[in-house]
Formats: sequence, C-alpha cells, structure tokens
Amino acid sequence: MTMETNTQTRTIPRWVTVIAIVVIGVTLSGCSLFKKSSPKYSVSLEIWGAFDDSEDYTEIFSTYANINPLVESVTFRKFSTQEYEAALLDALAAGTGPDIFMIRNSQIPEFLNKIVPAPSGMISERRFNSAFVDVVADDVVVNGEIYGLPLSVDSLALYYNKDFFNAAGIAAPPQTWQEFASVVERLSQIDQYGNIQRAGAAFGTGKNINRSADVIAALFMQNGVPITSNNGNVVLSSYVESTDGVASDAAIETLRFYTNFASPSRSVYTWNPRQHYSIDAFTEGRVGMMINYSWHYNTIKHKNEKLRFAVAPLPQINRDAPKNIANYQVFVVAKNKTMEAKPGKKPLPQRLRIHEAWEFLSYLTLPHNGRFRIVHGITGQEKVAELSIDPAENYLLRTGKPAARRDLVEAQKDDAILGPFAYGNLIAQTYRRFSPDAVDAIFVEMIDSVVVGQRTVSQALANAKTQMVEIFQRAIK
Repeated sequence: MTMETNTQTRTIPRWVTVIAIVVIGVTLSGCSLFKKSSPKYSVSLEIWGAFDDSEDYTEIFSTYANINPLVESVTFRKFSTQEYEAALLDALAAGTGPDIFMIRNSQIPEFLNKIVPAPSGMISERRFNSAFVDVVADDVVVNGEIYGLPLSVDSLALYYNKDFFNAAGIAAPPQTWQEFASVVERLSQIDQYGNIQRAGAAFGTGKNINRSADVIAALFMQNGVPITSNNGNVVLSSYVESTDGVASDAAIETLRFYTNFASPSRSVYTWNPRQHYSIDAFTEGRVGMMINYSWHYNTIKHKNEKLRFAVAPLPQINRDAPKNIANYQVFVVAKNKTMEAKPGKKPLPQRLRIHEAWEFLSYLTLPHNGRFRIVHGITGQEKVAELSIDPAENYLLRTGKPAARRDLVEAQKDDAILGPFAYGNLIAQTYRRFSPDAVDAIFVEMIDSVVVGQRTVSQALANAKTQMVEIFQRAIK
C-alpha cells in the first residue's frame, strides 16, 4: 500500500484549535488542574533500598515531578546489603525512616506491623491480578489487602557452560531432572582416587551452593511437597500412593535425589562440601551447570568475560505442570513516620503521606497506557496526566531485570538472557516464611547433615520441620 501526498490545503476551523489548546493545557498543567479552592498540601517521598542505584530512577522521578504537583520530590537512598536491614529497622522504630522501602517478597509476614496496605479503592483486585504474574498476589496480598508492589520478579534458571556441552556432544540443555542427571554423568570428570576434576553441576550440598535453600524448595514444589500450609503450619511431607499400593514420602524422595549428587557411591556423584563456592566454581570453568537467579548473570560476566555460557529454563519433574520459585524485591509503605511541620503550618497527616506514597507506587509499577490518574488526597478530585514513559519498562531497560508485569514478561520471553527467567516468573510459586534467613539456614543444615552422614534423609527432614515449627510459633505469639 502506497501513501500519496495530498497537496490540497485544508483549513482547520479556529474553534477546533482553541479546544485542542485548552485540552492540552488542562492535561499538562500542574496545580491548576485541581480547583483553586482545593486545600493545598505537599510531600517529599524518600525510598530506601539496597540493590538499585538512584540513577535507575532519574527519569522516572523527574517525570513524576512534572505531573503531580502534590509531591515536591522523590529521592532514593541506597544502602549496602550488610547495613540495610539493621539501619531500616532502627529508623522505622524511631519514626525517622523512609516513606517507601524495599524488602524481599518472603519478608512480608515479618514486616506486617511496620507497613500499611494500599488505600481502599486505589487499586482494584481485577487490575492488580491482570497486571502481575500470579506469585505476586501470593506474596503481597494478605487478608484481601495489597501490602506491596514489585517492578521485577526473579526465578531460578539453569546456567550452563557452552564449551563443555559442545565438547561432550550435548546439543541442548536438559529440560527434566532425569536429563539433568544424565548430563551430569557425561560432564563430570573424577579421577581414580575419587577426586572431582570437573563437576557436572554445582548440586547436592548446602553451604557451598548459592541459594541452595531455594533450589531444594523448588524441587519440593515440583514434586508436590507442601512446605507450609495456607495457614502457615509447617508440612514438609507428602505421602503418595503408588500403583502397587506402596506409600512413599515425596519429601524424602526429593531430598534423597538432591543429596545423591554429593554421594561418592552414586553414579551422579559430582559435588561435595570441599568444592569452591558454586558461583566461583562456575565462573572459573570448573563446573558444567549451576542453578541460580538472573542477578548473577552480570556477576559471572564481570568476573570472567571469556567464559562462554548461557541460561535455560529450570529443569522440571513434570513438564506438563512446571513450577519454579520466586525471589524478588517488593516496594512497601511505612506505617508511621514523624512528619516535621513547615513554618507556620501543621505536620502533614499520616493518611496523606500514605496516600501519596501509594499513588507513586501505582505510577511506578502498574500499566497506564500513557495516561495516569492523580487523585487529591483531601478532596478526591482527579486529574489525568499524559505519561512520556512507562516507568516500569524504563526501569527494566536500565537494570536488565526480569519483569513482574505480565505485559512486560511477554516482551521478554524471547530474550536470550531474560527469556528463561521471564518464563520462570509465569510458573513461580512461593511459600510462607516468618523468618526467611532462619528458614534458609535450616534448609542448608538439613541438606549438609545428610551429605556428611550426621542424619538420615528422614531424620534431617524431621529435624528441619521441628526447627521451622519453633520459628513460626515464636512469630505468631
């Protein structure tokens, strides 16, 4: 189809031009969009986090300053991962903390008394569910209320050394755990004295494998083992009736499968507690495969630019019912903050600070189709502003992270690097943890107690369950 240039001059009625100017002016002007009689107030929002840089938000913040006259400024303060949580808890206790801060998705239960949900009616259930991948609702919705919103979700994927695969004649990464075990046997190099010269995979132990607690949790989920129930009770077992009428515990089978890769008597033996830390070993070219999250892709690239590696979806037990586990940061709003009064004025009420904080988060994370609705916190008066950017898309392009929003996941699915993680986000699940670090430590100890022969598989599971029950009981008192 060709386009022809119409040289005929068209006369645009003057009244059309006037209306267009008025509409543009109403859409883009600041405070004038609210009635002059509307009560005036303003707030400056501060966000705290440990994994982003302030530069990641420069355009996002400046765009918001241009469209919302009620927010004077939005700033981001970055902490080191070592100091962040202690500094945050101290500041929240003193009332001097941020308006918005970032926590792990698994930390929502332990922060419930320090954060406040989205104001009623601001974000509908339908809009929320259609915007984000399923696991987000499982993490941030408590008793029907939304307690946080993410920009990115991350899930596990398989990292593999392309040179090792090519040399072994392996054309494609494994898609099932049975295939994974077969590839491990083909890649592993063990000398006559039982020393591991090259590991097929960093798999089978606890302490020297990054995120081993999440790897075993993902295996539990894939094998139908509930870790915790809906009310938070610890389960960690699942008896399955086989065709011959013999009942087996899927939890025991799962833990045994995992630890077999660290057992010298097994054909899949490929790893032990003496190996280098998994990320280092993979980066050094000492191991063929590793399970991890997307944020370590750049870690590996920076440590060894010459390493030829790729990522693939996490192997599955049942490809018809795939499952993964999510690990990501969530923005939440602080329940209380000491509001300093400006000269001659009263302090801004908490409800207005909370309203503006949540309105900013909705701007930051939700899809808007180029237009954002701003609501006056006192009068409820609305204005609609045109958006020059999609804040979430802008953030993801700058950081290279996998998306939390469904529409942006769709755009990432065919990306060579982000694709496996984007797919993993669609099938990711979670489980309730009152103290994530403590639970992770329990899982690591559970694994290693089997590997070193301290406990049998069934004893290790029973001990882990007892420890988790104690943590949960302390948390709900």
